[in-house]
Amino acid sequence: MSSSVVNYACEKNNSSNEDESDRLDLLNVPALHLPVEAILKAAMDAKDKVVKETWKEAEKNDSIGVDTTVSTGLLGTAFTCFRSYVATGNITDLWLCMDIVDACAAMSRLTTRNVTFLNGKGGIYALGAVAAKYLGDQQRCTSYLGLFLELAQEEALPVGPEEGGLGMSYELLYGRAGFLWAALFINKHFGADAVPNNVLAPVVDAILAGGRAGACVTACPLMYRWHGTSYWGAAHGLAGILHVLLHFPLSIGDMEDVKETLRYMISNRFPHSGNYPVSVGNPRDKLVQWSHGATGIGITLCKAAEVFPNDRELRDAAIEAGEVVWKSGLVGKVGLADGIAGNTYAFLSLYHLTDDKIYEERARAFASILYHNAGKIMANESSDPRDHDYSLFHGLAGAACLWFDLLAPERSRFPGYEI
Repeated sequence: MSSSVVNYACEKNNSSNEDESDRLDLLNVPALHLPVEAILKAAMDAKDKVVKETWKEAEKNDSIGVDTTVSTGLLGTAFTCFRSYVATGNITDLWLCMDIVDACAAMSRLTTRNVTFLNGKGGIYALGAVAAKYLGDQQRCTSYLGLFLELAQEEALPVGPEEGGLGMSYELLYGRAGFLWAALFINKHFGADAVPNNVLAPVVDAILAGGRAGACVTACPLMYRWHGTSYWGAAHGLAGILHVLLHFPLSIGDMEDVKETLRYMISNRFPHSGNYPVSVGNPRDKLVQWSHGATGIGITLCKAAEVFPNDRELRDAAIEAGEVVWKSGLVGKVGLADGIAGNTYAFLSLYHLTDDKIYEERARAFASILYHNAGKIMANESSDPRDHDYSLFHGLAGAACLWFDLLAPERSRFPGYEI
């Protein structure tokens, strides 16, 4: 296939993430189908490149000042190796995952108090426990599970807003929802009682109480602020928090508040595009990505439509969000947070929800365009290391995970978001 399948249409955009992303030209783009062998080779090559540029460089530089998070750091490399093992059965990648987790655990012991999967010790301990389980390493498994359960005793986690909240946010990247996601990840692989409900329920209750307190000046049942702004997206806002809450056995009243919050969001989307605002009162209809806009919110709506199978409004809204991504989501970045890889997962989520092959075809079309253009897109990115070119959420590791998932799209899951 020709690498000119799609033309890279824009110059590098040097503005912030809240400015309009670069677009790729969708004119005359066929729904391409890469052979399985090509997808597997692309995934393995990308994984190897990520390992070389992150883990090998960290070893060479004695790990000084290394980012150890899943989202932008070395633990994202470990997660990519774990995804490679899940997709291929390659035990070497699982051992590599374990080695990286151990290094991250040692480096982060005194450097972070964050408890989330994507940006804290929750990710280190959760991934460490799961990797050790599949390796059959009972000693490591017990150790990492114990460390996670110790983390669950963090004083601020179950504290409600009436007690001041102790400064802990509620969102996915740095807050309580991110801790709960790490627990869900553990329980998926170990069974529902590995992190028991009596540990998790008070945190769920604190998130619901915080949302109700934050909604006191809006018509929405639940609302949260992160650094003073009421975000709607998956990274720092409603979509990410609600997505996690939808995995728990809530009371009828709590479920109704979650559902009505989603309906509030649906009713306040942009009328002409169908896209969603970045935050409450923000009039800019610019971003279509996981972090902000229709992608992350659409994936949450897919989960909601699964939890509430008789609610046609939620299902229709999920499908409409997917249409927004199809029309506007071929952005000029590669990663999960704000790039093509993340937007592709919107179609895979709809494929799970509907069993409609059109969404698998759309996912393969986006993934094929990424396959042919990832190098070109990354070359147009800044060489500033803060851009995290090889990270899971902002770089090539996210594309690698997508390609691994396309080997079995019916089992695909957005890394760090879908369980």
